[in-house]
Amino acid sequence: MVLAASIIEEIDIPEGVDVNISDNVTVKGPQGEVSRRFTYPNISMKKEEGKIVLVTSFPKKKDKSMIGTTRAHLNNMITGVTDGFTYHMKIVFAHFPMTVKVAGDKVNIDNFLGERHPRVAKIVGSAKVNVKGDEVTVTGINKEDVGQTMANLEQATKIKGRDPRVFQDGIYLVDKE
Repeated sequence: MVLAASIIEEIDIPEGVDVNISDNVTVKGPQGEVSRRFTYPNISMKKEEGKIVLVTSFPKKKDKSMIGTTRAHLNNMITGVTDGFTYHMKIVFAHFPMTVKVAGDKVNIDNFLGERHPRVAKIVGSAKVNVKGDEVTVTGINKEDVGQTMANLEQATKIKGRDPRVFQDGIYLVDKE
């Protein structure tokens, strides 16, 4: 029963994408499968006729923001299993040539600013990192995993204690697809 004082959000499900709503929401598509648990109590979620319907009755300010957040997460899951996410990064160095290598679930950054010990960035979840020349590509179907892996690479090459106008070495985000 939907009352007059409610917010209803509808999300279209594209062809080739299957959505299963139970305790977890599972979205399957041509790129793979993403699953997530939504635990906010005042939002009900159901699947009807090729759409996901989100409903909250008598919404408070927090409910309004959470229904928008839930909609954004579901849209990201659908985009991930249909197209995927790709972030392009660039390796920049002026003083010491750094070497970036992928080893399992970590990225090793050697000779950063001439340091003897390598810096390490963690690869999160199902994200994949590809290093080719001075370009790093982070790809995956889960936007949060891809974004966190990209942030880990940027943070691993953060420079402390030196003038940032002179020492601009690092790995930086160039483009998102």
